[in-house]
Amino acid sequence: EDVGAALARVAAVWLALVFALIVLPSALGVSLGISEAYMWVLVKTLEWATIRIEKGVKKPQPQMLKTPAANGIIERDETPMEKEIARLHQVDFEFSDIFYFCRKGFETIVEDEVTQRFSSEELVSWNLLTRTNVNFHYISLRLTVVWVIGVIVRYCFLLPLRFTLAAIGITSMIVGTTIVGQLPNSSVKNYLSEVVHLTCSRILVRALSGTIHYHNKENKPQKGGICVANHTSPIDAIILTNDGCYAMVGQVHGGLMGVIQRATVKACPHVWFERSEIKDRHLVTKRLREHVVDKSKLPILIFPEGTCINNTSVMMFKKGSFEIGGTIYPVAIKYDPQFGDAFWNSSKYNIVSYLLRIMTSWAIVCNVWYMPPMVRKEGEDAVQFANRVRSAIAHQGGLTELPWDGGLKRARVKDTFKEEQQKNYSKMLVRNGSIG
Repeated sequence: EDVGAALARVAAVWLALVFALIVLPSALGVSLGISEAYMWVLVKTLEWATIRIEKGVKKPQPQMLKTPAANGIIERDETPMEKEIARLHQVDFEFSDIFYFCRKGFETIVEDEVTQRFSSEELVSWNLLTRTNVNFHYISLRLTVVWVIGVIVRYCFLLPLRFTLAAIGITSMIVGTTIVGQLPNSSVKNYLSEVVHLTCSRILVRALSGTIHYHNKENKPQKGGICVANHTSPIDAIILTNDGCYAMVGQVHGGLMGVIQRATVKACPHVWFERSEIKDRHLVTKRLREHVVDKSKLPILIFPEGTCINNTSVMMFKKGSFEIGGTIYPVAIKYDPQFGDAFWNSSKYNIVSYLLRIMTSWAIVCNVWYMPPMVRKEGEDAVQFANRVRSAIAHQGGLTELPWDGGLKRARVKDTFKEEQQKNYSKMLVRNGSIG
């Protein structure tokens, strides 16, 4: 009984401190300077660790240090196929004619443009996290001691704190939206719904030790519009809703996520689809268009890539979001991988493993740029409009723009892509007179 009473007192004190120092300031939108002080200490520690590593590398080490790969591990020759094998105007076939295709095949196997975008971004220096280069542990005794202290802090203090904040934020979201959802539709209900969403999002951002810098707030998405952003992680939505309210679009889920969806849709006009409905593109477009037409509703938040990319690139935007009509508000999100890896590789980690990695990182630091609104030009189709918006986001966020479909994360390349290359090759052969 004494042990139980002591644990209860500890838990009560813990919750009281969390509410007083974090939850209440978050709800009021103020800061006590704790996050700033933590980030200052963290930056200084990582700077010191980098200096120690650089000094240690200059000395002979028992184990060779692995250095991160550069931007490209092979040197590519971007000469087009027509120039590479232009001499195929000869009728006679030579064995060397296949060398171009062999080289391109090897380049793709070693380092293709797609699959490397679905793995975590390489870091220039070690950030004292266990999932990076373990060889750095042995640079010096001091560095090893600091790393051990970091493990203890992250798993024994930050993880319980973040779990507590996440539980408070999620519970508040469910309870708050359920209560607000009982009110009749009115401006008061809309106001209270926005207050609940903003408050809970701020608490959840604190649960990630989030430090977010918002730029160009005069371009924030307006009601009746569509906000589109590059997609790195499920927390992208929390990052954005920390600074404003949005109507979410997505598939209906079960479990805890399903409970949250059913609660929030009562207070806010989110657009949730059943699994059978989301396959009907016309139905999806119809429901989204009906939402956009109503200028009193919150802007829709859409991630047109359809899957998470590792925050180094922006891949093909699905055209459906750009067929709806209305004003598009582009947003670029760029995370700083030095403090924590926000990318979710859903093919490798389930959501529980991913959240554990996030909550045991140092912090989530990112920049968000609100960009000027864009509208579809006369004579511009949905694909061209999508590509124009994607280019703007990639340029603003300093990301590489790639034409590939993010669906290649799980699916094979469509036969039509292969056939297109085969047709180009056969046309060149016919044009050069090799076949005729």
